[in-house]
Parts: sequence; C-alpha cells; structure tokens
Amino acid sequence: MNAYKMLIDGQLVDGARIIPVIDPSTGEPFAQAHAADGAQIDEAVASAARAFPAWAAAPWETRRACLLEFAQRLENETDSFTHLLIREQGKPYGEARFEVEATIRGIRFYANVELKAETRTHPTGDYEVERRPLGVVAGITPWNFPMILASNKYAPALITGNTIVLKPAATTPLTTLELGRLAADIFPRGVFNIVADNNDLGARLAGHPDIAKVSFTGSTNTGKAVLRSAADDMKRVTLELGGNDPAIVLADANVEAAARGLAATAFLNAGQVCAAPKRLYVADQIYDDFRERFVTATREIRMGAGDEDGVTLGPVQNRMQFDKVRGMIEEAAASGTVLTGGHVANRPGFFIEPTIIADLDDQAPLVTDEQFGPVVPLLRFTDEADAIARANEGAFGLGASIWTRDIDRARQLARGITAGSVWINQHIAIHPDIPFGGVKQSGLGSEGGIEGVYEYTRLQVINAAG
Repeated sequence: MNAYKMLIDGQLVDGARIIPVIDPSTGEPFAQAHAADGAQIDEAVASAARAFPAWAAAPWETRRACLLEFAQRLENETDSFTHLLIREQGKPYGEARFEVEATIRGIRFYANVELKAETRTHPTGDYEVERRPLGVVAGITPWNFPMILASNKYAPALITGNTIVLKPAATTPLTTLELGRLAADIFPRGVFNIVADNNDLGARLAGHPDIAKVSFTGSTNTGKAVLRSAADDMKRVTLELGGNDPAIVLADANVEAAARGLAATAFLNAGQVCAAPKRLYVADQIYDDFRERFVTATREIRMGAGDEDGVTLGPVQNRMQFDKVRGMIEEAAASGTVLTGGHVANRPGFFIEPTIIADLDDQAPLVTDEQFGPVVPLLRFTDEADAIARANEGAFGLGASIWTRDIDRARQLARGITAGSVWINQHIAIHPDIPFGGVKQSGLGSEGGIEGVYEYTRLQVINAAG
C-alpha cells in the first residue's frame, strides 16, 4: 500500500513515519499517509521563510497565474478527488463533489482579488495606504471539510504574497496531501508546503518563531491553545471555531419550507458542520405542525456509505466523535423524547441514525453544547423576545437563522442575535465571496470575501513630507 507524500521545499517527500487512514464507512484502514516529525515541521517553515521575499515581491499577475493553474489542475481531477474525499471523510457523493467544486470556485475567487495601493488626501499632504503580506502562514484545518476549509487559508495567503505551511487533520490528510502533487511544479520552491502529523505537531507549528500568522479552524479549546501560543511572538491569528447555531421558526413561517430546509442543513455532512442549525426553537402556534413535517423530512434521509447510490447521510468521521455523539444521544434520550432515530446502525463503520429529541430542558448538554453529529434538539418558545434571549445564551456566536414570511421583521430581529452571520429562510449560506466569522468563543477574524483576504495582510502607510 503506497503512502501519500508531503510537499516540503518544492519536493514530494517521505515522512519520518507513516500513519493509517481509516474509512469511516467501514472503520478499517484503507490507505496510508506520510507524517512529519518535529524536524520536518521546522524544515517546512524554513523553506517557506526562504521563499517569502521573492514570492512577496513577485507581480500579482504571477501569483494569480499560479493559483489559476492550480485550480485548473484540480478541476481536471474532480472525479478522483471526489472519490478520495468520500473514502477518507465519509460524506455522500453529492456533498463530496460539491466540496471539490466549491474549492475550485473559491481558489478562482481569491486568485482574482488584487489589493492595490490607495492614495488618500489629508490637510498635511497626500499619503499612501498599502496592504503588505505578513510572511509565513500556518494553516491548520479540521476533518469535516478538509478541502474547502484548506482553500480558505492557502488561496488568500498566497495571492497576497505570503508563503504557507498547511497541516490537515490526522484523520483526513489524503486530499490535502494530494494537493501537493498538483502544486509541486506550479509554485516556486518553498511557497506552498504541506505536512501531515498524527495530531501531535499542531502546537509546534503554531508556536514556531518564524510563523507570522496562524489560521486555524477547529474546536474552541484548541483555538484557545493556538491563541496562547501566538501571544509571545504577537502572531496574527484567525480562528474559526465551534458553533451552537440556533434556528428560530416564527409563527408566520412557511412550515413545510422551514422543516425541509432545516432537515437538509441540520444533518448536512452528518451534522458535522460548525455552522449547522444545532438547536431549533419553534413557535408554540406551529410547533406540532413543524414537528410532524420535520420528522417526516428527517426520516426521508437515506443513510449509508458515501459511494452508495441515493445516500444523503454518511457516517460520523472518526471513532472519537462517534463515541461522543452516541453518548450525547443516550444522555438526552434519558430525559427527553426521541421523535426519530436515536440508534447506532447495525453495520460496520461509524453510522448514527439522524436523530431528533424533544422535551429537553434548556440546560441539557444537547442544547448547551456543540454536538457536531446527526442529532438536534427540538424546543418551543412562546414569544419572539423569549426566542432571541434563549438563542443568545451560551458561549458560542457563529451563525443563526430566522424563518418567517416577514423579511423586514426578520432583519430587525437578526440585529438582536449575537452571531457572526444571521440567515433568513436559509441556513449555512456560505460562499467564498461573503465574509464569515464568529463572535464570543466561536472565533476571531473572518474567512471569505475581501475581509478574509485582509486577514493575511498588514497595513503600511507611506507618508512623505514635501
């Protein structure tokens, strides 16, 4: 069994060790990946540091051409990346192909962003404002969307003149390592580096003194550790962390559209989406109707391996998360009412039925914590103020949604919700050209849009006296 190699200093290289990669639909290894030791992490950072001055000085058109060629090569291999993503991550074919195609669109969006110097007028004389690259970026990505979340880091970093060391999650390294094969002869040596680990070298990479910025997507606890490690060197940090998104279904909502829209997004990627609707607040007046329609829509979801025909829900990605979600369901079932699901599938792999649990107290862990799996609590509210207050409870503030026919009223209510994004009659409406980020313990900074590009730059003011 050949192992997937890393990209360091423009070369595809073996790692100091080899790690197995598990297919979550079987629970068994299906491939191997080369993984770095501490010395190879240092080597990757050093190569990125050497490459930075020339890459930062290169014309924007040169950087753009490299990224567009990279996107084209990835598009040429859409099918192979889709099937590899299914095997290592577990998501159904349609979701996997969408992720690959969205990654390509995102790269092309960032490739066409040019940050030009701006001349401003002041009573003392004109001055220039420029955005300059930071240096070497560490991009650390999670296992739920290994391709698209990586592109949200390397594409804006590279177009603005930074170099990068990219490290995927230990359970989903393969599609990221395969990017190294595509990139090796496109970018100058050291500009784009890809290393893997066994979930043990993130701190070394994030805390490296030659790293200028860390862009991390993952759990809130790990994000706090990244923030602490960045403090000594005053590194720039972007953190896209956990969420516990509320969805509020008002009494005048289109009940069928809300039920189907929330079923489609709550169980997207087996519920393993930071911005998925994770607690549903439904107005008393329509609660019974919504519950029936939501349960019906959820029962129509077909669970199975991602490469099986017609499957719309795959397995939980790894054993640790599988055990966590199963425990949360068992605890919630003991005090609430299971409306559908609630069981582990009788088959190999990490399969959990899509589950809805009602009649829980607001302090139940399934309501207060991020489950990150195919289970959601269904809650009722009496008035809008009550719904907003409960939606704002807790440590997270990533996304939220409001479902109603009165769009103007929804916009007013949205401004009272403490979340980075509030969607109306939709959820997880995330695009590369729209900024996305959280508040409270859901993160710092933004990804996407021009704001996401700015995250990889520093301001420089040039102010000359006559």
